[in-house]
Amino acid sequence: MINIIDYGVGNVGSVLNMLRKVGARARVSGATADIEAADKLILPGVGHFGHGMSKLAESGLIPVLEEQVLSRAKPILGICLGMQMMTRGSEESDIPGLGWVDAFTHRFPEAPGLRVPHMGWDVVHPNTNAHLFDHDAAEAERFYFVHSYYVRAADTAHVAANCLYGVEFAAAFEIDNLFGVQFHPEKSHLFGMGLLRRFATL
Repeated sequence: MINIIDYGVGNVGSVLNMLRKVGARARVSGATADIEAADKLILPGVGHFGHGMSKLAESGLIPVLEEQVLSRAKPILGICLGMQMMTRGSEESDIPGLGWVDAFTHRFPEAPGLRVPHMGWDVVHPNTNAHLFDHDAAEAERFYFVHSYYVRAADTAHVAANCLYGVEFAAAFEIDNLFGVQFHPEKSHLFGMGLLRRFATL
């Protein structure tokens, strides 16, 4: 069972529908018992970093998430803002992140011809050891992005896939049981379905 964490932020319905399309058992819940009983977790998120962290803190779920993710090594996938919240923090807010990943979230630089937010389909380039991507794909995997901030990891070995938009940034990271994707797999059609299927079957 995959539990999509319900803390009042994120496209939980879209993620749930896509997981069910790939045959995964999934539910949306913010109940401690459901999080503890789940095999895997998904931390969704859209919008402002500070708002997301505040809502997660208000939910009272941070201690149980840290127990399940850090102590019990339960696999978790952060999506978009959820990925950013797993880092130390963001230029978007003074509120610190969860700090599970040694990375920081930066705003895209101002540059001629570079529109912010980065919005639309873009190709990602996975590393050979990344578990969530199709390394035998006949064509480059493309995913749907909507973000003004990007993650830069302290250790490039933790970057599972890169994308280039003015700067090269981490489109995904992977550190043991911690996974994050900056794009929206639930909006990425066949490529997104494949990624969520691989997460479900880890």
